[in-house]
Amino acid sequence: QVQLVESGGDLVQAGGTLRLSCAASGSIVSIASMGWYRQAPEKQRELVASITDGGSATYSDSVKGRFTISRDNTKNTVFLQMNSLKPEDTAVYYCNALRAVSRWLGIRRVGDYWGQGTQVTVSS
Repeated sequence: QVQLVESGGDLVQAGGTLRLSCAASGSIVSIASMGWYRQAPEKQRELVASITDGGSATYSDSVKGRFTISRDNTKNTVFLQMNSLKPEDTAVYYCNALRAVSRWLGIRRVGDYWGQGTQVTVSS
């Protein structure tokens, strides 16, 4: 079983910065893509950014130029550097691991996993 643990969420003023981290654990062999999603109250969860194991990154239009996603494959960790934060960035941010391959007691598993979420609040 793969587990994802996020950290870094906080309350920050508009224009400020935050850095989110997500560490995956659990006899991991590889993870095809890691990403960040967010969900604001009464809104659907949306993709913020994702990055493949090869380093190819994708961003939503709302965060392009302000957020940067990066990844350390050796530590199965993904980061989200958030600059120039806006009140509309307020949400619970979730880490996602897509097509994570793990091996435990000789059994190979492939699955998609989510973290528990971390709250980001941007005040105006």
